[in-house]
Amino acid sequence: MIFINPKIDFAFKKIFGSEDSKDILISFLNALIYEDHPVIQDLEILNPYLAPRIRGIKDTYLDIKAKIIDAESGEQHTVIIEMQVLNVEGFEKRILYNAAKSYSTQLKSGQAYNLLNPVIALTITDFVMFSELSNVTSRFVLKEKNFLIDYPIYDIELIFVELPKFKKQLSELENIIDKWLFFLNNARGMTDIPTEMDNIPEMKKAFYIANQANLTLEELDDQEKSEFFIQDQRGAITGAVSKALKQGLQEGLREGTQQGLREGTQQGMQQQKVEIAKKMLGLMMDDRTICEVTGLAIAELESVKNSIVG
Repeated sequence: MIFINPKIDFAFKKIFGSEDSKDILISFLNALIYEDHPVIQDLEILNPYLAPRIRGIKDTYLDIKAKIIDAESGEQHTVIIEMQVLNVEGFEKRILYNAAKSYSTQLKSGQAYNLLNPVIALTITDFVMFSELSNVTSRFVLKEKNFLIDYPIYDIELIFVELPKFKKQLSELENIIDKWLFFLNNARGMTDIPTEMDNIPEMKKAFYIANQANLTLEELDDQEKSEFFIQDQRGAITGAVSKALKQGLQEGLREGTQQGLREGTQQGMQQQKVEIAKKMLGLMMDDRTICEVTGLAIAELESVKNSIVG
């Protein structure tokens, strides 16, 4: 079997956002949002998957939008889910904007504010957003700035899942949370369904939908064009950033050299190399390019990586 890449927006929405994917999405959201507690019993997908009208081009920023009922509180929630491969400019603001928009547009003119339902924005990234945090999943809510007290209304929550931080191998998977993250990270390179996942109906179904043999020719074409689009965009970003960083590094090294001569140390230059390497890692640039641009050795770069996730 050959599986499509669930990180690509087309494939992600087909697997998790199709009309017949409700059970898959419930399992996925219960795992990532509620740590595998069966909080969601049912949901309604508000923007079910349709093949893109313009192939290879992302037709919406929101991959999936669903309405759920919290089985514990009885509250209705809106969940917006996005799979983001590229760390584009303004991405963080867009996440907040989409969450605020989904919250504010619930009311019609004249309706009371107490009718507003909570919004959860689940964003899955194929790059590191918060290098200072070691956890794969991070959650943000409104809090008082100095004393970190929760705002009385807990209505907007931003949840981020950073896939590069998930390093577990198949034999190390402990629960369904690990298995869904492993699926996102590795499905594209698999040739069959692992026995560790085959006994979970929702995961088995996700693999079935992701199997290229079950796609139409048009869907295969859409998937290929989406992958080419991502590769082209990533290449353009990498090239532009590499050029800018190399120029900045050269200037920084000149300044660092002068300062180092004055102070008799190379510490400043080395720290600047490390900081630039961290930024390049956040853009998912390959190790060889980072070493060429910064001048760091492979061993030094590995040390930088460990400091980010450790």
